[in-house]
Amino acid sequence: MIIRYSDALTGLSLGQITAYADQYDASLLQAVSRSLGRDDIGLNGDALPFVGHDIWHGYELSWLNSKGKPMVALATFVVPFDSPNLIESKSFKLYLNSFNQSRFTDLGQVYRHLQQDLSACAGKTVKVSLHNVNEIMAFQPTWIPGRCIDDLDIEITQYQYDASLLKTQPDGDVVEEKLHSHLLKSNCLITSQPDWASVYIHYKGQALDHAALLRYLISFRSHNEFHEQCVERIFSDLWRIAQPSFLAVYARYTRRGGLDINPWRASEPCSPPAIRLSRQ
Repeated sequence: MIIRYSDALTGLSLGQITAYADQYDASLLQAVSRSLGRDDIGLNGDALPFVGHDIWHGYELSWLNSKGKPMVALATFVVPFDSPNLIESKSFKLYLNSFNQSRFTDLGQVYRHLQQDLSACAGKTVKVSLHNVNEIMAFQPTWIPGRCIDDLDIEITQYQYDASLLKTQPDGDVVEEKLHSHLLKSNCLITSQPDWASVYIHYKGQALDHAALLRYLISFRSHNEFHEQCVERIFSDLWRIAQPSFLAVYARYTRRGGLDINPWRASEPCSPPAIRLSRQ
């Protein structure tokens, strides 16, 4: 049975008027099959060219302790790239809000609920870290490594996704580069609300034409797709055009509703650079 992408998303709370529950409710979480977006990109789920994960940060986590006193924390959630499902962002926000007026005996109980519920939704173990709000160093803004290509003085005419804009340098030199841009913008697949991001690219391969790369990234400006799928699309296009021996793509999206999403994809197992941006 063939399920159309649009049909598979019709039951989501995203884009619908919803009540905000304040009592713990794990059923609020909604899953979206990763295969839907990957099929559209042309990725084979059994032979993906990348590894990685999606790093979420939660800034609005609160609950009541056993005496009814409000507690607050910051949270980091790491969803593996090969989980069957991604977690739909609005349902994630609704789920976290459901903790607000619920009593928990201790921080460990909150952690266990988060870890179990999110893992069940994603279909694979989700790593959860809870941070004290005074834990400043974990959330300090940093620089992105490498050269920023945003200062290139180029004319832009294409604001619809166009992979044909990408090209390598004509001399064909093999290089290692770390590049980044703050000009990535895409739109939510369901609501068309803007999603703003900075993107980091590290590769070893045929030298990319920087102006072409910037035009390509800007072409996402009117493109509708989930954060995770945009990053996998960028990775796939670069993998095909530059034929690198190594490639990593990392997008740091601005937060919405107390959550930011930061997908990381790399051609081999490695850790993403420690990045946190002023816009987050």
